[in-house]
Amino acid sequence: MQLEKINTERLYLIPFTPDICKEALNHEFSSLAAIGIQLGDGWPDADMLDTLPRIIDKLNLVDTPSGFESWMIIERETNAIIGDTGFKGLPDVNGTIDVGYGITASARRKGYATEAVKGLINWALQQPEVTGITASCEISNVTSAKLLKALGFILKGKNNKMFEWKLWPSVFVI
Repeated sequence: MQLEKINTERLYLIPFTPDICKEALNHEFSSLAAIGIQLGDGWPDADMLDTLPRIIDKLNLVDTPSGFESWMIIERETNAIIGDTGFKGLPDVNGTIDVGYGITASARRKGYATEAVKGLINWALQQPEVTGITASCEISNVTSAKLLKALGFILKGKNNKMFEWKLWPSVFVI
């Protein structure tokens, strides 16, 4: 599957590739520079560097990115990476996928996470195998809880230090 970028009002999302991930782990960014993408202030941050090996593992399971892996969040105005969003793998047997996201500290509180996740969910809900989306956030992360509520996620429960959320396509806020 050849993936197009996902466009939103102020952002665009493009899928990570194994090469981009490996280069970022080595603080080498020539693949990004070759396609005109800048590094945003604070990217990659410690969370991203911790996540990159898991992204590589997921990408190694497919020939080409399927869309159900991770995407870079790029601010359209600056062409700079300001975070990431994505799914933690292909839909399960029930058609459910789990979404995650992160924004660099310098780009927070500007609505970028909401905009990026909304764009990604719009893409996901166009995939026939997707019937629902889950997410989790730390109980102390009030901002993430507000984001998920605003997108139509319903709080399903609590597990250790995490809230567990579910979104059904029929209640997604477009």
